[in-house]
Amino acid sequence: MTSGKVSRKARQTPTPPPKRTPTTGRARTASPRVLAAAAAAFAAIVVAVVLGVVLSGGSDGGLGDLPATGSVEGSTLTGAGEIEELFAGIPQSGLTLGKPDAPVTLVEWLDLQCPACREFETKAFPEIVERWVRTGTLRVEMQPWAFIGDDSRRGRLATIAAGDQDRAFNFKALLYANQGAENAGWLDDEMIGRAAASIPGLKVQQLLDDRGSTEAEEAGAAVDARALADDVTSTPTLFVGRTGEKGEPVQLTSLDDTTPIDEAIEAIVGER
Repeated sequence: MTSGKVSRKARQTPTPPPKRTPTTGRARTASPRVLAAAAAAFAAIVVAVVLGVVLSGGSDGGLGDLPATGSVEGSTLTGAGEIEELFAGIPQSGLTLGKPDAPVTLVEWLDLQCPACREFETKAFPEIVERWVRTGTLRVEMQPWAFIGDDSRRGRLATIAAGDQDRAFNFKALLYANQGAENAGWLDDEMIGRAAASIPGLKVQQLLDDRGSTEAEEAGAAVDARALADDVTSTPTLFVGRTGEKGEPVQLTSLDDTTPIDEAIEAIVGER
C-alpha cells in the first residue's frame, strides 16, 4: 500500500481498467494456425523485425506529457502501489525475477491479453512471490508469448523493453491489473505510456524507444521459438525444475490455487 504521506493527487481514485472479456477459468489455447504462423515468423526473423517496429507504434503518439521517470504518485492505474510493494527489494534482470542462485526455477508462459493469465497473475502469483521468491528459494523466468493478437505483440515488446531496465515484472503486473478485452485495442501507446509512468525509477522515454528496437523484436522471436521447442500450446503454461535444468510441466487445478506449484517446489527443495 502507498504511504500515508503521499499527496492528495496520489490518492485520487484509480481509473477503472477497460472492459475485458470475463475469464472462463481455463487456459487460453493457441490454434494450430497460430502455431504455424509462429514458426513461420521465427524462420523469417527479418520480416518479424520490420513488423514489430510497425506494431510497436514507434513514435510516442502524442504522449509528451508523460514524466521522464516513473512514479507511483499520481498514477491512475489500478494496483500501482501494491505492485511496487510486491516486487520491492527483489532482484530483477531482464525477464527474470529473484536471486540468480535460487535452487528452483519457475518458467511461466503468458500472453498479456489472456484472461486466464490475468486470473493467475493477480490471484496466485503474488503468493508465490512472497512465499518462494522473496525468501530466495525460487527464481522466475517470464516468457511473454504473443499469439492472441496485435495487443499481445505490442505489450510483449514493451515488456521486453521494461526488462532492459529490470522492471519487466512490475510492467507485466500493471498490464494484467488493468487488462481490457481481447483484441479491443486497449494495449495501445497510451496504456503502455501510463504503465511505464507508474513504475518508480523507470525511464519512460527509453522504454518507448526500446520497444521498437531490433533487439526487442529478436527477443520476442526467441520466445516464439522456445514455445515451439517446448511444445507450449496454451497460456498460462508453467514449468518447475532445478535451476539450470529443464523443468517439468505443472498442471494447475485452479488459477488461484498455488498448491501444485508449492508441491513441485517442495519436492525439489526436499531432495537437496
